[in-house]
Amino acid sequence: MTVSSTPSVMPTSFKSFNRSDSRTDSNANNSTQQFHSAVREQLAQDIDVLFAYAQLPSPLLDACRYVMTGQGKLVRPLLVASAFANVNDHSDKSIDNKFDTDTAVSDELASLLENDSDYDMARRAALAVELLHTYSLVHDDLPCMDDDDLRRGQPTAHIVFEESTALLAGDVLQTLAFEVLTAELPTFAPYDSNIASQLLAIFAPRARRMVSGQMLDLNAEASDSISQTDLESIHRDKTGALIEAAMLMGGICAGATAPQRMALQECAQHIGLAFQVQDDILDVTTSTDTLGKPAGSDEKLDKSTYVKLMGVDQATSYAQSLFNDGRAAIIREMSSGELSSSTDNIDNDALLALIEWLWSRKK
Repeated sequence: MTVSSTPSVMPTSFKSFNRSDSRTDSNANNSTQQFHSAVREQLAQDIDVLFAYAQLPSPLLDACRYVMTGQGKLVRPLLVASAFANVNDHSDKSIDNKFDTDTAVSDELASLLENDSDYDMARRAALAVELLHTYSLVHDDLPCMDDDDLRRGQPTAHIVFEESTALLAGDVLQTLAFEVLTAELPTFAPYDSNIASQLLAIFAPRARRMVSGQMLDLNAEASDSISQTDLESIHRDKTGALIEAAMLMGGICAGATAPQRMALQECAQHIGLAFQVQDDILDVTTSTDTLGKPAGSDEKLDKSTYVKLMGVDQATSYAQSLFNDGRAAIIREMSSGELSSSTDNIDNDALLALIEWLWSRKK
């Protein structure tokens, strides 16, 4: 296998998510933050590598960099990384048992992880889902769609650049989302054709579902008769499909078994819906400054939302129940049998920690 030049600081956190047995709540939070920071750092480096490879002309390159390097939550890459770490931690303990994760990683472990093509495929998957997600946001913000002028705390692409440039930026980000899975990229090990084919089989239909869900969402605007079942059907595609892809792709890169994939998919279906319910709640309860995008935009566009359908309090309870169901799927199939309580599970599991982080988000 060709040696990858992956920076050694990142694989340690991306590869596993272990914590000391003497942990405190503060240490647990710090570990989660460090893991998320490491994923974001790696993604930023990989975005630079990808754009150097793609050789896009200006101002297309400038627009793509602008939208891909904003202050986004990066939920989908974090889902890829967390699922990858979760499956690694619970499927193969041999590496973790050789090294003390509370001390500096040895050169031997760093070298091993740098040569890990599965890890590099997870890096590709994280890039792919963020590229596709960002393309959808760029197009959502266009005047012909939601006509928003603020995204991730900064002016939208069509405000900073011409509308035609923003449109093309979304187009090329979508194509790069698929190309990155098999491109010959510097700092990446050669792609694994078996894993790549599995990733494409997961990714492509869910990308299509995302667009279908966006169309259904537009169709539902100004509707007073939409049911909760109809609303959930829209958002299982519009929001949930890519979240489902992210978790499954992370698991596939780590060699998830069939039962593990089923658990990831079940969790993702609950979390994807919960994420949308949360967005609807935050749109009416949080300020524009906090959200980083215009608050109250759902009402302005007369969108069908869970808040409109059931009110803030009931929608909040519903989101909580969905998060609980997502946790349960992971705990049931993919958490260590040695763990005796839900708190212990959360403290040792990247996916459960991410679910807690999502539940507490304010934007």
